[in-house]
Amino acid sequence: MNFFDDLKLNWKNYFRINRNRNFFISTLIFVSLILFFFTNFLQFVENREGFSFRDPILVLFNPIDLTWLIFAMIYSGLIFALISLFKSPRILSTALLTYGIMVLIRIISMYSLPLNPPETMIALKDPFVEFFGGGKTLTKDLFFSGHTATSFIFYLTSVNKKIKMLFLILTVIMGLSVLLMHVHYTVDVVAAPLASFASYRISKKIIKKFEKID
Repeated sequence: MNFFDDLKLNWKNYFRINRNRNFFISTLIFVSLILFFFTNFLQFVENREGFSFRDPILVLFNPIDLTWLIFAMIYSGLIFALISLFKSPRILSTALLTYGIMVLIRIISMYSLPLNPPETMIALKDPFVEFFGGGKTLTKDLFFSGHTATSFIFYLTSVNKKIKMLFLILTVIMGLSVLLMHVHYTVDVVAAPLASFASYRISKKIIKKFEKID
């Protein structure tokens, strides 16, 4: 049996159970709705006045433009993660639900903590984020770092030990990179993995309860 036959069999066996099919569809709907709301929310955040503060870490160095490095890491990581996770519909469902919950927590966090960006920031021109932000460069989607949080979700949901280590390294480099650009405050980066881990734990509990449904 080749790779594609094995992949097809995994998905066929997964969707053979109605509960799994309903969960996967529900997860897709949830993530789609969250991202749709997130699109409008980002525009609200960008137009809202917040506050800034002196970051004791950022004042130690001048910002460095690492836009293309961050762009390459997040999207090559995304493609690699999807290919890896696609082998198992169960794990992919977990990753999608975790991501949706993380975005929801991020919405609540950004609403509760209106921040202006560091004065020395180099704007990160991310075409995907700009698409959700209405076509302009976003500067106030700060607490917490979405790039760092997403990378850590890939780490949490990967099964292969080598792949997990790869995404853990990617998370560290991603966090350091957005700090070097002064795109985020230090607290934004530190909080990101914690938010991802909380999202992962919540998703596991939801899945556990869902599996008890006949």
